Amino acid sequence: MNLHPLVVDLDGTLIRTDMLHESALRVLRDNPFDILFIPYWLSQGKAVLKRNLSNRTDFDPNSLPYNRDLLAWLKQQQTQGRKLILCTASDHSIAISISEYLGIFDEVMASDGETNLAGKHKAEALEQRFGHAGFDYAGNSRADLEVWQSARRGIVVNASADLVKKAGAFCEVERVFPSASLDFAGWSRVLRVHQWMKNLLLFIPLLAAHQITNMDAWLYLILAFFSFSLCASSVYIVNDLLDLESDRQHPRKCNRPFASGLVPAAMGVVLAPLLLLGSLALAQHVGGSFLPWLLFYFVLTCAYSWSLKRLMLLDCLTLAMLYTLRIVAGAAAMSMELSFWLLAFSVFLFLSLAFVKRYAELEVQLLNGKQKAHGRGYYTSDAPLLQTMGITSGYAAVLVLAFYLNSDVVIHLYQTPEFIWGTVPVMLFWISWMWMKAHRGEMHDDPLVFAVKDKASLLAGGAFAAILVIGTVGWPW
Repeated sequence: MNLHPLVVDLDGTLIRTDMLHESALRVLRDNPFDILFIPYWLSQGKAVLKRNLSNRTDFDPNSLPYNRDLLAWLKQQQTQGRKLILCTASDHSIAISISEYLGIFDEVMASDGETNLAGKHKAEALEQRFGHAGFDYAGNSRADLEVWQSARRGIVVNASADLVKKAGAFCEVERVFPSASLDFAGWSRVLRVHQWMKNLLLFIPLLAAHQITNMDAWLYLILAFFSFSLCASSVYIVNDLLDLESDRQHPRKCNRPFASGLVPAAMGVVLAPLLLLGSLALAQHVGGSFLPWLLFYFVLTCAYSWSLKRLMLLDCLTLAMLYTLRIVAGAAAMSMELSFWLLAFSVFLFLSLAFVKRYAELEVQLLNGKQKAHGRGYYTSDAPLLQTMGITSGYAAVLVLAFYLNSDVVIHLYQTPEFIWGTVPVMLFWISWMWMKAHRGEMHDDPLVFAVKDKASLLAGGAFAAILVIGTVGWPW
């Protein structure tokens, strides 16, 4: 039986993330001004940087994205009497917390604020502790090649075929745990491409003003759509990076690319500004005052990601504003004035949908036996009140629509204005339907994503559109 000690790396091996990057992101979220000290700490050495970051952050070891296949194998090795050592370049305090939580390691070796236990330093420490070729080592990166050179056998985790080959040149590779591949579907989840449908709201002012034949407006709006979509993807990535711990405690959000460790957080840090630059480059070619509204949307969304989403009620009001801003930006791209009716209707409707979103999240937390939504300002006991406010907001939107249909504007825009009144019962049905589904625990995390997949919602949308068309062009007979 192989009783050689098995040394296991942490970052990228035992867990599908890097604790240095996660600690930096937590500091950015909770104490953003401390980020200014990072160059100073780094100038004193990486170990000093890691110690200072770990001292300023807390984390829940239960929420980390562990490599389940590797962890199961390690537990099997432990039952066979093999000694397991957690050896990591992460700070000692982090390593101890994870070791105590898992309860399978006999010893912990980690960076101590003076020595960064990676690469050459890790190899030297392990040789001094176990002797040359006196241990087996599980790692994942090129920095581990120096450790495999000192090891008896290697276990390669979450690495490329090229790294497996290079590790095999230094020691016998006992086992390989393959990395998860990022395909097209994975990239679309990173960018949240399905969320781009929300940016179709940019076209609402064009349709509401009956300017469908305005080709110049269509060109500007198409550019605005892709500009808004790239900006939204950038913000979604920032939001995912700042919300890693909360997402990991959610039964569905834990599968998001960054939360699950499918995509490294460092890649998100690089990708987000690149998407924003692409968005701004497109916005330069859109007319009117579109660019200032885009920048306002970006700033407000960042404020939401950093703090507003944790503030009770302000989070839902901000979400309603973000939806409405898309309509405002669409009008700005065409240099068109927005009507009071459209703005009022949008604010009440999207406020109702924001309450639906929070209510659905609280229902999930309640089913999991929790009293408070992690990273949010609500208790699960707040769900009935949110439901009341949400339904009220939705019906207020329908009331605004009814008042609009009784105004003089409708007479000039529609051939058969009396037919447009059919939109009122359609909206009443849809608002009631959405809240009924939420009450039954059948609502998606995002109500708009739910709506485009729900047959009843699609039928209601089709009926609404058909009524508007008939009201515009007149009876077909």
